[in-house]
Order: sequence, then structure tokens, then C-alpha cells
Amino acid sequence: MGGGEGKCMYIDTEGTFRPVRLLAVANRFGLSGEEVLDNVAYARAYNSDHQLQLLNQAASMMCETRFSLLIVDSATALYRTDFLGRGELSSRQTHLAKFMRTLQRLADEFGIAVVITNQVVAQVDGGPSAMFNPDPKKPIGGNIIAHASTTRISLKKAPKDVDKE
Repeated sequence: MGGGEGKCMYIDTEGTFRPVRLLAVANRFGLSGEEVLDNVAYARAYNSDHQLQLLNQAASMMCETRFSLLIVDSATALYRTDFLGRGELSSRQTHLAKFMRTLQRLADEFGIAVVITNQVVAQVDGGPSAMFNPDPKKPIGGNIIAHASTTRISLKKAPKDVDKE
């Protein structure tokens, strides 16, 4: 895919992108912070329609410049606020499926890696697996996200008594 040979597109849906953190990582690996930031195209999405529109703009940029990575942080946050309640579940999932298909098309067409973050929700229904899972959380987006993903990684905070290195 040419990892280090292309730029990164970062779509931020929650306003959590911190350039200072990127500078710290660049410094840790002996890279020029200015060059690293110059290779990141940043966009802030404000609703789920805008989030999808930004993918179309990303495609235009990718026609002009070599990108190798697209990050969407978080893919589902705006869907949780734009589509409320079970009455809008079908509309939400349809829109989310279109967004995920567009991500897949960009990955295929431009040969880029796509990384999305997702939110989780506590599963309070109990269910038969609840007794075996001490941390019953499930990802937002259901099968739409699951089926569109090649690899899923679950991260959680370490207990406070664990040494950080």
C-alpha cells in the first residue's frame, strides 16, 4: 500500500483531534513535527450528512495527491445524535451502510488503509452470555459496522495499578 509514501486524511466527528499529540509522537520517533502535520489533511464533520459529504471531498483530494491512510474518529458518534430512538433505527442503519460502502469504495479505488473508531454501549439486557462476560459492552452500528470491517480491535483502559511504560 505504500504506507510512508502518502498522506493521511483525518475526519474528526467529536472535536478530539490534537495536533500537539501528533507532534509528541513525531518527536518520539525523531521525525519533523512540521512535516508530519503537513502530511495530515484534517476535516471536522458536524453531522452524519456532512460526514458522508467529506468522503466525497476526500475522493477528489485523493485524485490529486497520494494518500495512504484515512481515519474516521468516530464513525458512529454523529449517527447517535442525528438519529434518535428505535423509530429512526432503520434510517440510521441505511445511512451508516452507505457511509461504510463509500469507505470501502475509497479503500478499493485508491489503495488506502481505512481506520475507524467506534463507540460502545453497555448491554443491559443480560442475555445468556452475560454471566461469562464481565464487561458486557457492544459496539454501536451493529452488523453494518461488523460486516464492513476486515479487522476489529477492542481497546480498553488498563487498571490504575498497572505500570505504564
